[in-house]
Amino acid sequence: MASTKSVGSTKLGRDSISKRLGIKKNHGQAVKPGEIIIRQRGSKFLHGAGVSKGADDTLYAKVGGIVEFISTKKIKFDGNTRYAKIVKVNPL
Repeated sequence: MASTKSVGSTKLGRDSISKRLGIKKNHGQAVKPGEIIIRQRGSKFLHGAGVSKGADDTLYAKVGGIVEFISTKKIKFDGNTRYAKIVKVNPL
């Protein structure tokens, strides 16, 4: 006889909660100082004028204004090139 009741156990139910990453304010939208523009892991988007980068790579506005995304070509330290998006805030 079994010493415990046979209710079974599941191997499911261990999924992690989502981190809500991504773009929060798009090109042309107005932001106030301190508002989050992008939540990201790593430097997929780079910060430009009027934007600061947090410890977890979150980009947020330093000044109020209009968000602008700029595509540019960056040269890495090994000489290879990379296409990157720079986020900046134009003050009102």
